[in-house]
Order: sequence, then structure tokens, then C-alpha cells
Amino acid sequence: MLRIGVDTGGTFTDFVVLEDSEVRVFKLPSTPDHPEKAVLEGLAQIVENRDGFLIQHGSTVATNALLERKGAKTLLITNEGFEDILEIGRQNRPQLYSLSSSRPTPLVAANFRLGVKERTLCDGKSLIALEKRSLGWLQRKVQQLAPEAIAVVLLYSYLNPKSEKQIAEALEFAQVPVVLSHQVLPEFREYERTSATVINAYLTTRMSRYLSRLSSHSLIQKGKLTIMQSNGGSIPVTSEGVDPLCTLLSGPAGGVVGAFELLKEAGYEKIITFDMGGTSTDVCLCEDQILTTKETTLDHQPIPLQMIGIHTVGAGGGSMARIDSGGLLRVGPQSAGADPGPVCYGKGGEITVTDAHLFLGRMDPDYFLGGDLRLYPERIRGALEDLAEKLTQLTRKTWEAVDIAEGILGIVNTQMEGAIHLISLQKGYDTRDFTLVSFGGAGGLHACELARALLMPRVVVPPNPGMLSALGILRANVVKDTSLTVILHSQEPDLFTRLKQGYQPLVESIRRQLRQEGFHEEDLRLEQTLDVRYVGQSYELNLPMSDDFGERFHKLHQQFYGYSNPRLPMEIVNLRVRGSGRFPRVPIPRFPLESEEPPQDAMIQERQVFVDGGPVSTAFYLRERLRSGNRLQGPAIILEYGSTTFVPSDFKVHVDEWRNLVMEPVVEI
Repeated sequence: MLRIGVDTGGTFTDFVVLEDSEVRVFKLPSTPDHPEKAVLEGLAQIVENRDGFLIQHGSTVATNALLERKGAKTLLITNEGFEDILEIGRQNRPQLYSLSSSRPTPLVAANFRLGVKERTLCDGKSLIALEKRSLGWLQRKVQQLAPEAIAVVLLYSYLNPKSEKQIAEALEFAQVPVVLSHQVLPEFREYERTSATVINAYLTTRMSRYLSRLSSHSLIQKGKLTIMQSNGGSIPVTSEGVDPLCTLLSGPAGGVVGAFELLKEAGYEKIITFDMGGTSTDVCLCEDQILTTKETTLDHQPIPLQMIGIHTVGAGGGSMARIDSGGLLRVGPQSAGADPGPVCYGKGGEITVTDAHLFLGRMDPDYFLGGDLRLYPERIRGALEDLAEKLTQLTRKTWEAVDIAEGILGIVNTQMEGAIHLISLQKGYDTRDFTLVSFGGAGGLHACELARALLMPRVVVPPNPGMLSALGILRANVVKDTSLTVILHSQEPDLFTRLKQGYQPLVESIRRQLRQEGFHEEDLRLEQTLDVRYVGQSYELNLPMSDDFGERFHKLHQQFYGYSNPRLPMEIVNLRVRGSGRFPRVPIPRFPLESEEPPQDAMIQERQVFVDGGPVSTAFYLRERLRSGNRLQGPAIILEYGSTTFVPSDFKVHVDEWRNLVMEPVVEI
């Protein structure tokens, strides 16, 4: 069957096509105002008059709508007295010592937060029943406020959803999406559940319209469309729609899946993925498996779903440089995107990270996207000199264009180094034990310098690194997640019996959903995990369900927090079940090792590249001409479609059996 992976990014939309074990790739400029246009344009080049194909899609529609605050006008209905829960939050202070910090604006304005007289107790019993006059009042307020979406969040509704269902029935006349918290996140913690439900309602209209425009097109209707989720799996796009909350890290999740599968095949089990695209950089730590978390935040909004533990920073090839009022050079998070793009695209705009690389000679203007996209390097110097002149006036120190270009790269490297610190060293992992896997269009230009700064022993750049997220989306299975809050004490005599009883309906629900998707029993895989904490703690750790889960919890607690106490009783808070339906495996080709000496036609030129303020003679290679077993010594630039890799003089590189570029420091770190 023809399978197509599509990843829509801020700058490019990537396509990976698998047919008869053959893989081909290409890129098109994204169309941010109407993202489906680029998707449909690419599909038109692939499917022609065929049918019966599978499209696996990673989308940034929900992410961008949240970041740009372009969602629906949302009404929140909650318990009386809890109307301001979004405003109050958790009292977290991410900038504890900032003298000018500000509270993020809630997605729902104060006059759109309504409280009703209703109260359900923590055991699911009703204390104050929802009255008919409250429903009548809600109907009048909805008519008056005319919301575009409605979020309903009542206390302990995950134990007794009766009142939420009554409100939904009463508001059917409004003909807008009504999102119920017990369906979105059937777990305790009212703030996180409210946040999740509101985000889902806020994004539902925009996401459903996008998927409707896409899935109703005649090209799509000839095949089957799935969309990538933040948990690393895909789900079919159906008439019932897709929860946008589940797709917020859609594209980056595909990159992690692709990198993990490929590197596991090559024998690397401890990796940190480094995905640098045009708009942002996404990093993720994987230790023998793809790790997940439910503590993700995006634009200051908690996303309490179990998803791949990806951390994102606004640093990409399109990140724009500027001089602030204090005379400091800043880079990002604003991005030039696909239009106007970097200055070298020829449409004007601000200097970006890509422009800095091109000016310093680390890119070949004649080989960008294999020569498909023309660049204008001559336009960069003037823009850099303008920044240098402005900085000179503010600091009374002379700055040159080269200084600005190298300063831009140094700043963005520091930002990305901080992101990797956050997911590794700050969580008890030693970066010296991990391999940095670099991909994305811009990743290879920064990877070695990051590895050097973080004392990482090697960098691996997979084949087609600019397309790895789309390839990972193509490798993704259908995944379903469900959960249930139980709050069980570890010393209960019938603990494991109660756990088994709690898991049973969750497992049956997941099996039923996957069978409805057409998967047979032999293609199903189920994972049971639980959230555990010491009695009295506020937060939990997630670990696999097993007879010795207590011992595992103490070890994990020691790793994350630096201490553990096996004498303390534990509390099992949530039960989780993940089910996956497996598609046929995408093959990973392996090649025999050949000569260490690269083919003579692999090196296409040698010219000066600026490194540390001075020109260095550097060899340029075409990656498509390198063979498994070839070895190189930096400095070198390796060109390929969709990406460029910079090998500094203190690094060596060899091509392994899977055609990965494996770069290691000449002197062992």
C-alpha cells in the first residue's frame, strides 16, 4: 500500500512517500494562512489517479492557534465559586526574581466564566443537585454572550458526569461545540482538568474546520487520513473529529519517533533528539524507550495529557536577530517563517540564523533544497552591517558584520544548550552518557558545537535529516490513551485486586476502539502504567505496572529528586492504559561497509568558511555520494537535500551501515 507522511512546519511542508519498500522525499513552502493548500499541492504530485493509500499527517494548526491566540471565543461553565480558577492557577512563579514579571492572560475572559450551583463530592455522590432554573439561566446567558465554543468543568465529574451531561443537553440549541471535562481528562486536579478542557474547546472549531477542508477534498477521499498525536501515535480522522489537545506536539512527536526507531536499529539506546527547524527547536531525552510526561506546558498553559516529553524553544533557522533598547543582540523567538523568510530568500525581512550561516560560508547558496530554491547571499551583508552600526552606536565599540553573524549563532547555541540542560542534567541524567541525534533543516549546522559544550561523546545525523519528522510520522502506529483516578494506599490488603479491577474497563475500552479501527488481536499492544507518590506529596511519578512497582518507584524518585525513603507508604493516584495498533513496519535499509576513503566525486569544492572570526579552508561534500564506511576529518561541510551539516576541525566523521553520519571529537571528551 502507498503510504505518505506529511509534516507541516512553519517554513516548509515535508513529504515522505513509501511504496514497495522504496522511500522518496520532497519539500514545499508552507502556506500558513491556509496550511491545507501546501498539503494538497504535494499530494497532487504523489497520488495522481490512485486510491487506497494512507496519509499520516503531522499538523501545527492547533499549536499555532494557541500560540497566536487565534482560537474560538470560549465560554467556561464551572461550579459556583470556581469561576476564576484559570486566573488563580497553581501560583507557580517561573521567574521568581523578576521585577517585571506578569501573569499570563487566561484563554477565557472573566465575563465568559460562569458558575452554577452544583456540588459533587469526592466519592461521586451528589451534595447539591443541578437545578432546572440554573439550566434556564445558562441558556439565557449563552444566548446573550453568543460563544463560539463552550467548556464545561464541574468538580469530581470524572466520578459522576451526570451534571455535565445535563448542561450539554440544555445547550444543544446553541449549535456550537460543547466540550465536557470528564471526556477530555477523567482525572483529579481541577485546575489542570479545567485548562485541558478549555484548550480543547478553544481550538476545536479551528482544528475541525482545517480537518474538514482537508478530509473533504477529493484527493483525500480516495485514501485514508490519520493525524499524529503528541503521544507518539496517530489516530484516524473521522466525522467525530479529533481532540486538538492531543495534537499540540504533533510534528515534533514524529521526529522523536523517527529518531528513536532509526537509532535503536543502529544500536544506540540512550539518545537526546535535537530537532531544529525553521521556527523552533525541539529536544527530547530517550533512555531505552520514548519517555512521556503529563507536565508539559505550552504558552504558559498546562497540558496534563500523557505525551512525549518534548521541550521547545523559539530558536530555528528563521529566528530573527535584533538589537534591543539596552544594546544587546537578541535572537528569536520571532521567526521570519516561509514568507518573507530570511533575507537571503530575496523578499526583504530581518536577518535570521540562516542568513548568518550563509554569510559565514557554512551553506552553499547553489545547493539549497538541492538547488530547487534560489538564495540571494549578496543581500545579507548590508543587513548585517546595519545591525553592526546600530550596536556600535549603542555600545561605543566597533562591530563588524562577521561579529554580528557569529554572535547570532553563539546566542542561538546558548538557547538550545539550555533546552537540553533542562531535559537532562536538571532531571538527573548525565549528558556524557547520551548520543545527540540531530535532524531538522538547521540541526546539522549546530550539532557538533552543542555536543562539545555538553560533553556529549558523539553526534548522529540520520539520512534525510530535514525530513525525519515526516518519516517518523510515517512510522507511527495508531495509539489510544485512557486513564482513571483511583487514589489507593499502598498498604491496602487487597491492593492488587483493586488495581486489576480498575484496569479492566480501561483495557476493554482501548481494545474495543482499536478493533473498530480494523486492527486484529495480533497487531495490538497494551501498556499499563500507574502514577505513584509518597503519601502527603502533591505530584506523582509514572512507571510501568508490575508486582515490584514499589521498588521501581523508590529508584525513580532517587534519580529525579536525589532522595527516596522505602519506609514511607505510597499512594497510587492514576491508572493509565495505552494501546497501539501496529501498521506494517517501515523498512530501515542497511548497507555493506566499503572503503574508508570517500569517492573522488564526493568532494565538490574547497573554499573559505569563517570560524571563530577567521577564514578556514573547508571541504564541501555531497552526502548522496558518500558510502557506508567512508571517513572524513573536519573542517567539512556536508550538503544534502533539505539540510546541511557542519563538521568543525576538532571532529571526525564516519558513515555507518545505515548511512548515518556519526561525528565524534578528535580528542575524547
